[in-house]
Amino acid sequence: MRFSKWHALGNSYLVVERADAGALVPEQVRRLCDVDTGIGSDGVLEVVARSGARAEIVIWNPDGSIAEMSGNGVRIAARWLSEATGADRVTIVTAGREIDATMLGGPDVRTEVGEVVVGEPETIDVDGGVELTTASVGNPHAVIRLDSATRDDLLRIGPAVETHGRFPHRTNVQLVRVDGPNKLSVLVWERGAGETSSSGSSSVAAAAVAVSRGWCASPVTVHLPGGDLFVELDGLQATLTGPAERICRGDVDHP
Repeated sequence: MRFSKWHALGNSYLVVERADAGALVPEQVRRLCDVDTGIGSDGVLEVVARSGARAEIVIWNPDGSIAEMSGNGVRIAARWLSEATGADRVTIVTAGREIDATMLGGPDVRTEVGEVVVGEPETIDVDGGVELTTASVGNPHAVIRLDSATRDDLLRIGPAVETHGRFPHRTNVQLVRVDGPNKLSVLVWERGAGETSSSGSSSVAAAAVAVSRGWCASPVTVHLPGGDLFVELDGLQATLTGPAERICRGDVDHP
């Protein structure tokens, strides 16, 4: 199986083409993402089909579940497709959402993420009562403002919210600190992956909730443990800009 490994601010994905590898199944994905039995990765981008500067992908979590959307994964798929075709503008389709992407200078990619749906604030019975705001970027998010958030808070609150009965299909979780009128710091617990150094869809969700609730204004620089992403909101139409870089490419025995 031919693969390439990429990262977006430390959030890594393997890219494989179905035409080369055959259709993946959950056990294969788990093996590929395991650092001991495979290559090691935060997920797999399976290119189902491509034609010219357009590709359809399936986004796999490392636990073998499927994610509807990944902002970092889409940027990586866009950079991969751009290198494969030589096109500076490409389109990535995932779970029915079409995302246009433009290659900028260096490793940066600008993606037209589309509509973000922001819910109303609510409180759930986690950690003595946590107020959160839901958001959908094609995948589910629970945004929690906690200006004193630490990694210990994330490791305690993240999995409890992800698997709470309020979210029967689980959810991504963001702990948000407001740093200024256009700046947020975000810690991310990803559904099916756990703690991650960076998440594009989480950054969009956090920025959309922050703007909607009046915590800050667009454009928003989102600081994550792995680095910064840039979110612009026109109403609730979002654009995300950040890097995507290839680490290596090669062959692996089919797991």
